[in-house]
Amino acid sequence: MKAKDLRDRGTADLSTLRDTMKKDLFSYRMKNLTNQLDDTSLLRKTQKDIARIESILSERQGTGLGVAEKGSEP
Repeated sequence: MKAKDLRDRGTADLSTLRDTMKKDLFSYRMKNLTNQLDDTSLLRKTQKDIARIESILSERQGTGLGVAEKGSEP
């Protein structure tokens, strides 16, 4: 998924998508351990998508690094 596409979604939609992707990641890990996962690149792709979603959600909450640094300047 592209970050641009994720930014167009609503916050509630992103949080439900994150939860769904975390469940999918768990499923992929279990399948990988039992050698049932054919495309192992799904593990890395899903992890990166979850990280993108969490980054966007933290930006929307105002807890991004750039926001915190600007407020602490004298």
